[in-house]
Amino acid sequence: MQITLPRAALNAALDQVKKVVERRNTIPILSNVLLTATAAGLSIKGTDLDIEIVTRIDGTPEALGATTAPAGLLSDIVRKMPDKSQVTLCLDPAGTSLRVESGRARMDLNTLPASDYPDITVGEFPVRFSFPAATLTRMIARTAFAISTEETRYYLNGLYWHVSGDHLVMVATDGHRLAKVVTPRPSPDLDFAGIIAPAKTIARLHDMAKGAEGDLAIEISETKIRVAFGASVLTSKLIDGTFPDYQRVIPRDNDKRLTVDRATLAEAIDRVSTVASERGRAVKLNLQPDSLQLQVHNADSGTGDETLDVTYADEPIAIGFNSLYVGDALKVLDSKDVCVALANPGAPALLTNPQDDSFLIVLMPMRV
Repeated sequence: MQITLPRAALNAALDQVKKVVERRNTIPILSNVLLTATAAGLSIKGTDLDIEIVTRIDGTPEALGATTAPAGLLSDIVRKMPDKSQVTLCLDPAGTSLRVESGRARMDLNTLPASDYPDITVGEFPVRFSFPAATLTRMIARTAFAISTEETRYYLNGLYWHVSGDHLVMVATDGHRLAKVVTPRPSPDLDFAGIIAPAKTIARLHDMAKGAEGDLAIEISETKIRVAFGASVLTSKLIDGTFPDYQRVIPRDNDKRLTVDRATLAEAIDRVSTVASERGRAVKLNLQPDSLQLQVHNADSGTGDETLDVTYADEPIAIGFNSLYVGDALKVLDSKDVCVALANPGAPALLTNPQDDSFLIVLMPMRV
């Protein structure tokens, strides 16, 4: 195997693929990427057995073949090669060492046999549709922050996709907050049972779609999802579990409505929460007509409060939230104003963009 490629193209491909490879592995070959030189160029594959990414770089190899090399080390070497240089990858005749060469720089990396590299069994994908990359990026950005990291409730460790009426819906929740976004169904006949795509898969999909123009090709089976765009294909196992009935969590009768400038509220909460405890991060919202007072009390470090002018015409209410969760929600709402619908101090709050009904966030209250 021998092929010479532009450093920029090789660096970008390795940077994308290495993100699914775990640096520390009990199975040594899983720390490697699979490099395959074909008549069309170089194929690079990385996997952790749950997710794999394959990307291709066009080129004309001097010798065909395949090998595996350490993902992180190879990526670091290529990244440090001079800009606009050419990088040559050459496998020695014994197949045990890969030379990485650019100009006068040479590095020899130990390899493992390509025949030992694992492959995710794909099978059939009965559901297929095209989806705008920009729309997927936006939907992930609005929901991924609410994905749970609690391993005991593994079925919350991903983003739930399903079709409801004329919409494709994505939902994430960690039990303390919930984010839901909908978009028109990509095609009239699209229908599939709900799937849960793991958080790591969602992060890689966001990387793939961010800044891209055009449509992604998405395929779904009962156990896997595959997404193709340009020269890259991502294949991932789905979470085998049942997502909770999230509709029961979304409040329907919150009749007290607060409207406030989103940036102003975010900055004020960030200021007063400076004195909040690391453990609770609680902030209390005291609402009076056209006035919102933010209060933080920490027995160890002190107190903080700030009052804002808001639009509020209902009866007074005091309710507490985790300030970090409120901050995360305000970041992704990306609107000038935010509407907060409340019922009572023990009921969840509903946060929405007054100009966009396709997106909502639910926050559970805290005792303060």
